[in-house]
Amino acid sequence: MRKKIPSTAALLAFEAAARHESFTRAAEELALTQSAICRQIGTLESFLGVALFRRTRRGVQLTEAGLSYSRQIAPRLDAIERDTLSVMAHHGTGTTLDLAVVPTFATRWLIPRLSGFQQQNPEVVVNMSTQTRPFLFDQTEYDAAIYFGDAGWPGTEAHFLMREYPVPVCSPALPGARAQMSPAEIARLPLLQQTTRPYAWRHWFESAKVNTDQDMAGMRLELFSMLAQAAIERMGVALIPPFLIQHELAASSLMTPCDCSFPSTRAYYLIVPERKAERPALTRFREWLLAEVARA
Repeated sequence: MRKKIPSTAALLAFEAAARHESFTRAAEELALTQSAICRQIGTLESFLGVALFRRTRRGVQLTEAGLSYSRQIAPRLDAIERDTLSVMAHHGTGTTLDLAVVPTFATRWLIPRLSGFQQQNPEVVVNMSTQTRPFLFDQTEYDAAIYFGDAGWPGTEAHFLMREYPVPVCSPALPGARAQMSPAEIARLPLLQQTTRPYAWRHWFESAKVNTDQDMAGMRLELFSMLAQAAIERMGVALIPPFLIQHELAASSLMTPCDCSFPSTRAYYLIVPERKAERPALTRFREWLLAEVARA
């Protein structure tokens, strides 16, 4: 039975036009004429039986259906492109690993060590994309994920990597900051909050047996790298695991005004879908990663 799928040319024309909300710019990007883009969009609209664009005096605008369809189509076209480039690069040998990773861990811990894996496995290419939330592997092309949180993903194997032991860090020039401060004194400094760990400061103060009504106050930032830069810029004190900011601590752009720490309730895990668990390249990566964690 023939699948109900529009032509690739029409989808590419639509994706470019939707992204730019301009037939002219889509034509320039795809090296086509504007009339060719119009024909492809018209063909696609006829195929779907839905208007994707609204024609106005100033150009075109996506309809609600067009906006919804573009959000669904764009990642699928990106996935087709990645798969095509992978096959072209490796001639179908299947030696590419696509990982979903949490960004700062990947940048500061994984990538500096990854050359060791590549030296041992020169035929395996590791691609990484950032993901900070759980997802369903069946709806993506990821082979595995390095994730901070809980291990309970359905249909997967979870391999424990490490916990976080965050400490307060700030610029040596932050007003009011100095070495060997008490947790109660830290509470009087401006706090930098992390949106993905909203109760981190509360847990830190509780572990230090300090009561404060300021544990949820302060600027909120998503990534550890953003927290570290804000701390360097004297915007406050951040709660960061030292292994993620070794360069900043060594360069004295950040210091630790208080050594108190606590183990995080959540942890870093390598999450592997069960259906891919025995894939040879993924098995070698898992074994290498667990050995690196043990060595670290």
